[in-house]
Amino acid sequence: MSVTPTCSVALDDIGGNLAAIRARLDHAARAAGRDPGAIRLIAVSKTFGLDSVRAAAAHGQMDFGENRVQEALQKIDASAELRVRWHLIGHLQSNKARKAANGFAAIHSVDSVELLRRLDDSAAELGTRPEILVQVDLAGEATKHGAPPDEARRIVDVALGCRAARLTGLMLLPPWLEDPEQVRPYFARLRGFRDELLASGVDPGALRELSMGMSHDFEVAIEEGATMVRVGTAIFGRRTPYV
Repeated sequence: MSVTPTCSVALDDIGGNLAAIRARLDHAARAAGRDPGAIRLIAVSKTFGLDSVRAAAAHGQMDFGENRVQEALQKIDASAELRVRWHLIGHLQSNKARKAANGFAAIHSVDSVELLRRLDDSAAELGTRPEILVQVDLAGEATKHGAPPDEARRIVDVALGCRAARLTGLMLLPPWLEDPEQVRPYFARLRGFRDELLASGVDPGALRELSMGMSHDFEVAIEEGATMVRVGTAIFGRRTPYV
């Protein structure tokens, strides 16, 4: 059971926080010679209440990221009037694939062929078309999920033949390191892995997204090619932990 989600910054501050993040995103993209419009900001709303989501949406935020299926579905159901997109960025258990396929526009955490097939079968039955990103493990951390590159390549191959789920890219959750420059090699390796897949003949449209970078390192991720950055703390404040 989790505690009641709360926001650690005033709701009135969320708009200013979003503006500051967007300005940083814009600057990082332009400094890297990239179009800021090609980078999607995902506001990570996990553990925060619907009031926080509504406050961000009121300031033009369109994409929100959640970690837990059940928590997210409650928010999705209660905010049906909002014109927003919901992303599942946390680990997904196969037994929740059907709920995820029905509730999310994009699922960033596909890390096995079995999970992919369950998602695709569920999406085909439900008539949905979720975007799928393969989570690649480049650090081998026991506490994190993801597929090592060889397995990720197999998932990509299978995903290209899906009936309903649509492969759109790769996701990375690197080690948390205080110095963003120490994280840069992981971002560069994901981009390099994507480039290897493209060189092998994978359709560029199936690998157009690189989901990487969070509140403290998203600018470095942008420099290394991120097209989606997942920012929570810098928008909503520190999270109330699950208990």
